[in-house]
Amino acid sequence: MAGGPAETAVGGSAPALPEGRYGTGRAKTSRRWRRWLFLAIALLVSGVIAWVAYLNLGSAPIDAERIAFSEQPGNAMEITVNVTRDDDNRPGVCVVRVRDKTGAESGRKELLIPAGAKYSRMTTTIKSIGEPVTADVFGCSYDIPRYLSTP
Repeated sequence: MAGGPAETAVGGSAPALPEGRYGTGRAKTSRRWRRWLFLAIALLVSGVIAWVAYLNLGSAPIDAERIAFSEQPGNAMEITVNVTRDDDNRPGVCVVRVRDKTGAESGRKELLIPAGAKYSRMTTTIKSIGEPVTADVFGCSYDIPRYLSTP
């Protein structure tokens, strides 16, 4: 029968392919090698992403929470914050600020947190360039500017 299916080898179940037409067969080990390489790269990238997320989203070593604020005469506002830190032997600094009715920052102050207790409450007054309506904590750090540290 001309043009029909190719003859199969004796006892074989797969049709015989014409020689030279499809090239040599691929080794299955190369596909496995690619899968393992892809898996290793995916695990490495996932590990790096988890490490960066831990560094950026993990708990801060020093943190402050606003407890209260009250308006003072002369475009000033008093703010009270609770400071929590992991190392009570190190001094820290917290940046507190006031905002006007548009939400823009209208005053800022760096508050030195002396070494001492793990939990401390600090109160300070911040001057504003306009009428302040709220006060909050911008952030805290153990990196104290030279002009704030005591000699």
